Order: sequence, then C-alpha cells, then structure tokens
Amino acid sequence: MKLDSHIHSSYSSDSSSKIEDILNKSRNIGLDIIGISDHDTIEGSKIAIKESQKYEDILVIPSIEISSASGHILGFGVEEKVPMNLSPDETIDRIHELGGLAIIPHPYSFYRYGLFHKVEGEKLKVDAIEILNAKYFLGYGNYKSEKHAKKQSIPEIGASDAHKIEYIGDCFTEIECEMNIDSVLKNIKKGKVKACGKGTSYLTIYKNKIIKKVFK
Repeated sequence: MKLDSHIHSSYSSDSSSKIEDILNKSRNIGLDIIGISDHDTIEGSKIAIKESQKYEDILVIPSIEISSASGHILGFGVEEKVPMNLSPDETIDRIHELGGLAIIPHPYSFYRYGLFHKVEGEKLKVDAIEILNAKYFLGYGNYKSEKHAKKQSIPEIGASDAHKIEYIGDCFTEIECEMNIDSVLKNIKKGKVKACGKGTSYLTIYKNKIIKKVFK
C-alpha cells in the first residue's frame, strides 16, 4: 500500500487545497491511504473521512499536526483535537491516550518548528519519524532524521507535507497492511514501512510563489 500521512487542506491557514481535490489527486496518482494532517484542527480530516466513503480505493486516516510548546507533532489516528502549547511529553501522552501514533514531521527543520531542533528526541516516546519530507528532500535535516531513526530503531516514513495539490505524493510511505485504520497504525508501529519519494522541486515551489504574488 502507498501512504501519504502528511497532507494539508484549506483547513490549515497556509493551504488552499480543497478536500475533494485532495481525494481526486491522491486516487489519480495511486495512493491507497492518506492523512489530512492540518495545523491544530481535526475538521478537515473529519470531512475527508466522510467524503472518502463514496470511494472504495482510498482510506483516510484521522490526523492532526499539533503545535506543541517545542515543535510540531502529528497525532496520526487521532479523532479529537489535542490542545496547543503542551509540552512534547504531554502532547505525546494525549495522542497515545486517544489511540493514535506520535509521528515527528521534519524533525530538524528549525524554521518549520522541527521538534528535535529544540528537544532531545531520545527522551520522547515517538512512534515514527519522517525521514523523507518532500519539501526538504535534499536538506541536511532529512539526513539527520534518518540517522536518528536508525540509531533509536524508530520506524521511518516518508510524506509530502503538501500544502498544494500538485505536491501530494512527492514523498510517501510503502506499508504492509490491510485497508483499515487499525492495521495501518499497528504496522507503522511495527516498522513494516519504507520511506520513498523524489522530493518536491524547489523550482516548482518558487515558481508557484511568484505566480501567487503576481495574481494576488
């Protein structure tokens, strides 16, 4: 199965991607499982789950990108909003209490609230780490993330962190699982995953920024 666990919708303040467009794009490029991981809200995820029920070829996992006091943490499999600005330990505990996985996105990206830029990852009960984040595919941060994951024997995943439709699936995770939420969560935690992807073109990102400014 192909999973992109970190996609942003218009329910994130820095994205304009509509839920239906995300579902269509994901299906068209062969993704089997996605997570709408918006910033500090579960609303986009809830709508995506509901909308996805009319399709048989895609599964939406409830998810949220939480702003802890020290950096971002994905609550993957979480169906309730987790408060902002809790300590990383408290945030992770809340995620686990809600039956989800604590996944660390872009851990070493200091300008995007990477958690490991501020805290020692070795002391946290992390379930998985993004070692391939498409927006930073060539960056030193991804290398450091992979090195940390291997040293601590933490499952390694890839994700697009797409804030625009065209970036969905640029990085993704191959996962051995059944097509249901419980199986996805269990097999991520067991490490039956492989990070894959080509990374988002920096040229494409900057081109889109210029076009946006021109037509703003």
